[in-house]
Amino acid sequence: MADYDDTNRGALFKNDKKESDRHPDYRGSINVGGTEYWLSAWMKTSAKGTRYMSLSVTEKEAAHSSGVAKAKAAVSDFDEDDGDSIPF
Repeated sequence: MADYDDTNRGALFKNDKKESDRHPDYRGSINVGGTEYWLSAWMKTSAKGTRYMSLSVTEKEAAHSSGVAKAKAAVSDFDEDDGDSIPF
């Protein structure tokens, strides 16, 4: 039996951790042309009253790299020579 090919396929799941309107109603992932992406969806209503999903796609590797870059920037901002300014 051949392995399952998930190229050009994806899935969305209800976001049980939604805490604000800015968080997506649905989250999941999708594979497009062999590249993995995070997929987010918000339920919206148009001016005419039609319900639709607004989508956002972020490349998984890019999202990971961005998080690593932010962490490295936070660490590089730490200056050990400022230790004398700690009030205790």
